[in-house]
Amino acid sequence: MNRKILAAAGVAVLASTTACGGEGDNELTSVTVGALPIVDTAPIHLGVEQGFFEDEGLDVTVENTTGGAQAVPSVASGEFDFAFGNITSLILAREEGLPMTIVSNGVTTTGKDGEDFGAVVVPEGSDISSPADLAGADVAVNNLQNIGDTTVRNSVREDGGAPEDVSFAEMPFPDMPAALANGEVDAAWVVEPFLTMTLEDGAEEIASNFVDTHESLSVASYFTSEEVVAEEPEMVESFGAAMTESMNYADDNPDEVRRILPTYTEMDEGIIDEIRLPAFPAAPDEESATVVGELMLEDGLIEEEADIDGLFRETQ
Repeated sequence: MNRKILAAAGVAVLASTTACGGEGDNELTSVTVGALPIVDTAPIHLGVEQGFFEDEGLDVTVENTTGGAQAVPSVASGEFDFAFGNITSLILAREEGLPMTIVSNGVTTTGKDGEDFGAVVVPEGSDISSPADLAGADVAVNNLQNIGDTTVRNSVREDGGAPEDVSFAEMPFPDMPAALANGEVDAAWVVEPFLTMTLEDGAEEIASNFVDTHESLSVASYFTSEEVVAEEPEMVESFGAAMTESMNYADDNPDEVRRILPTYTEMDEGIIDEIRLPAFPAAPDEESATVVGELMLEDGLIEEEADIDGLFRETQ
């Protein structure tokens, strides 16, 4: 199966390939996937290890990204065939004329306040004790115009505060624990393993921002461009099938999730047993995406109602 990727005008245009994963076909299609090296992406690494992608005729290489803000243009340009990105970035991409479409769920909130894999934290002894107190504060997030600042604003709003008065500072997740401890920011939205790291350093959790948004929020998904779906439907179908197996495997085997983390992250193995794992249902929650789209419209990130139907368009 020969496959060529041509990048033009910032949009992925892929050459046609022969069918992937056919019975008796020993040749694999090379696929590059962009993903953050965090707990959330354990399923795809488990899927590669367990041979789920190979069974579907795919040879997957996972490349590290910093978040959806990097992943979307990398898929649009053809650098990545698929990527892991938060729902806010995908909605924003469609608003900006980069039609991305979801192939598989990526990670979902636990739905349990105070027990989720992502949270807003403040330094020990901070005057900030609730989301409403974040008005006027500097809050660290990994990317601006992202799932982090969108859901943090919602937590502030739900608590009776002024979300428009919150300032956000962009920085990589690994830099957040030190920035919080050193007083560079007043609060931080962190995900595991950095959530556990900050809490063990004395930080205090003031909001489960994902849970505040929707009890079954699909935080991020694996996606590709509509061009790839149109031109390589069999590859997309194969990737989606392998991701379904990978998600189910991760959801059913939390010990396997913890075991694989040191192979693709720089996580201290001493805290692996302490971190909170997210939920990994194979299917994304479309209703929760609608809620996020409504928040983005209210916050002015998009000018028109989000194209949720297009985002969840059938890919097979």
